[in-house]
Amino acid sequence: MLYGRTTELAAITKLIAEAREHRRSGALVILGEAGIGKSALLEHVADMSADMRDGTPENTPAGVRAETRDGMRVLRATGVQAESTLAFAGLHQLLWPVRDRLDRLPPSQAGALHEAFGSGAARGHDLFLIGLAVLTLLADLAEDGPVLCLIDDAHWLDRATAETLPFVARRLAAEGVVVIFAARDDEAFPASGLPEITLSRLGPEDARMLIDERGGRSLPPAVRDRIIAESAGNPLALIEFGAAQREEPRTLGRLPVTDRVLASFQGRIGRLSERARLMLLILAAEARGHLPSVLGAAAVMGVGLEDLGEAERAGLVRISGRVTDTAAVFRHPLILAAAYQGAPLARRVAVHEALAAAATDPDCRARHRAAAATAPDESVAAELEGAALRARAKCGLAEAARLYELSAELTPAPAARSRRLGDAAELALRAGDMRRAAELAGRATALSRDPAERARLALVNATVEFEQGDPLAAARLLLDHADQAGRESPDGAQAMARTAATYAWFAGDAPSVQAASVLSPADPLVQGLARLVDDDYAAGLPLLAELMARDDTDWMHRVHAAVILGADDVAQELAAAEAARCRRLGLAGRLPRVLHQLAQAQLLNGLRRDAEATAAEGIAIAADTGQHRRIGRINTTLSRISAMEGDEARLRELTENRPDAGGVPADCGLSLLDLGLGRYRPSLERLERAWLGPGRHTTVLMTSAPDQVEAAVRLGEPERAARPLARFREWARAGGRPWARAVALRCQALVEDDGDLYARAVQLHEQGGRPFERARTELLYGEWLRRARRRSEARIPLHSALRAFERLGATSWTERVRAELKATGESVTPAGTAAADLLDRLTPQELQVVRLAVEGHSSREIAAQLFLSPRTVEYHLYKAYPKLGVSSRRELALLRPRLVPA
Repeated sequence: MLYGRTTELAAITKLIAEAREHRRSGALVILGEAGIGKSALLEHVADMSADMRDGTPENTPAGVRAETRDGMRVLRATGVQAESTLAFAGLHQLLWPVRDRLDRLPPSQAGALHEAFGSGAARGHDLFLIGLAVLTLLADLAEDGPVLCLIDDAHWLDRATAETLPFVARRLAAEGVVVIFAARDDEAFPASGLPEITLSRLGPEDARMLIDERGGRSLPPAVRDRIIAESAGNPLALIEFGAAQREEPRTLGRLPVTDRVLASFQGRIGRLSERARLMLLILAAEARGHLPSVLGAAAVMGVGLEDLGEAERAGLVRISGRVTDTAAVFRHPLILAAAYQGAPLARRVAVHEALAAAATDPDCRARHRAAAATAPDESVAAELEGAALRARAKCGLAEAARLYELSAELTPAPAARSRRLGDAAELALRAGDMRRAAELAGRATALSRDPAERARLALVNATVEFEQGDPLAAARLLLDHADQAGRESPDGAQAMARTAATYAWFAGDAPSVQAASVLSPADPLVQGLARLVDDDYAAGLPLLAELMARDDTDWMHRVHAAVILGADDVAQELAAAEAARCRRLGLAGRLPRVLHQLAQAQLLNGLRRDAEATAAEGIAIAADTGQHRRIGRINTTLSRISAMEGDEARLRELTENRPDAGGVPADCGLSLLDLGLGRYRPSLERLERAWLGPGRHTTVLMTSAPDQVEAAVRLGEPERAARPLARFREWARAGGRPWARAVALRCQALVEDDGDLYARAVQLHEQGGRPFERARTELLYGEWLRRARRRSEARIPLHSALRAFERLGATSWTERVRAELKATGESVTPAGTAAADLLDRLTPQELQVVRLAVEGHSSREIAAQLFLSPRTVEYHLYKAYPKLGVSSRRELALLRPRLVPA
């Protein structure tokens, strides 16, 4: 019986009831100290939730499918510290009972899971394609009835599993799947964003009932009270202290509870025979409970299974027999620690040597040889490197990094040790562990004298610096090593120079961009950026246009060039194509960066709701994949939307005290907000300050120059508009984008109060690009016509501006247009377009699902693209249909012209 867990059981019971009765999914993380009862709670939940375990009742002959009326399918896994470097060991354990369902998945997903489990060809699938495969598999299982996944000791899961399962849990919605993790609260477990419950210690009454249940009634009252006081409400301590007092009464110490329980277990182990203690040590060193491995080593050491029986009778281990396998496990992880830590070093080394000799799996052999090593040994280091390569091939990047690090620690030669540490650093970086990558690269750099190797390590450190928010430090680090690298690899040096120039551009550091241009004189991107930081737009922008048109160039550099040129249509096309490729290949880890670019381009192209949906997805996946800095960068798009809408509270929430979302983009967003609200002086002053700072070369500041011009003119200080106007006119002329040339004419018309220039600008806008800027031009032209008493003519551009601002949700600008129309003598009532109304009815997730459904994709195809389950896709469609006034996909298809942008 469980004591003191009424609240926790109620929360879990509710989750399970929702899954059974309404097919709603849910997840929960149970946290607590060692011995607090996490495992007991999971065991209780499993017993109350299902009539079957792992798909069939225990002792059911193989091949016989069990039927259950009210039960759930229960899948279980337990993190094992010894397997923390075995990629997907935990996932393999969880899904082993349903491995026959893998081949029913879409081929790419099935292939990814087979690769993760070592049963398929190594093709380097993205970690999150494996997550999508697990999501689809669980959703498919739930079609037969609700599914409960119980993951104990989650803090000891291998990193690949520990990242995959929370990713899956966060994306469950309407499948009938419940995922419950149990982890220590003092250990790292990457499950942010999931609901948590922390188990508290038992109160005095619950503690008394527990100790009485476990035989405490036979103890004197004073001893019982002392046990309850010393255990501090920890259930395991209560049980073990009570057992210890019954077996051998003694005074309890004043050590922390965990240490006292550990000491209690060591005392019980010490009372066993020497042969039984040796068997326990073998079992602890093997750590997985794999009985064939344990018995193989035991034979080498001269002991056997019968010697384990003494420990089993003492309640320290249990041996479970199943149809398919037999496992020996410690009753609690602290017993394992007690058995291992209490043995002399020489005995532990001998046991690991025996386990290595008996191992049939090369990864286990490498692990035990490493544990037995007492000095550097190249043969052991080479075996660990082989294990790292196998983990890397299965997308276990974090595990591979750790294995490379272990390999380096056992490598005698400094150069080889540096190389292996460098490999570990690169893999840690790819796994998203920035701090670890920097630490490993620093250790490798201190050992290396090879310029090429030091340049490779500099790339790791530079990437860390950039992702953590210091692009200038990243650029300078690359420049320091690019020259040396060039002597060994000219192509490598040019690649470093290109990256350095890009980083320096974002930092607004002209000298570093110029230094990169010296190292890479033939690169159009580097040379183009170098011209631009000198304000030479006529020379720089054509170079970027050349790069943008080249199909043999990395998409990111082409997008960067398109953004600087203001070629929003090209940027959107490139980003959309790359996003489609990432979805097709399941490259979720790459998607946030791509979706950031796509959302920016969509917004500039007037697709506000699409931009919001894209940004929301990018933020969700960035959170799932640990890319927290990327979230801040994606928020700059949402900040721009808030500025256009006049939503000051949301804008400040997204930018203030957020170094990852501040800087020049934040200044430009706040200035646009002020301009739309008629606060011209702070708008102008903020932009003027930005032009004096390090970000003066950035595209967002250049395209905010028209805001600076308008604010100056409306303040009656047109002289302050001269410089920004001159800069923008030169930039627009060199880039040649019609929308930019039209805005340049608008700015000139503002300064000169010239209606003909406005008319020419409006005409040029008809060639397309940036609807928000076109609407602003039409508003200003309408104002000019109204002031010139040409009221009927003024209404034409004003109505066009009104439609655009309403579609963009630009509330403050809409109100200005309505005020102008009213001044022309026309009464205007608020009304959005039908298309805008339809889009505004949907959540970002619903919009994405509906768009793909309208384009003819099946629920399974949509699920694969959006990293959802098919049932969750159907759930979003079910919610969207009444909002759109339809009841089926067929009726939805009729809305395509109003839902899908041309």
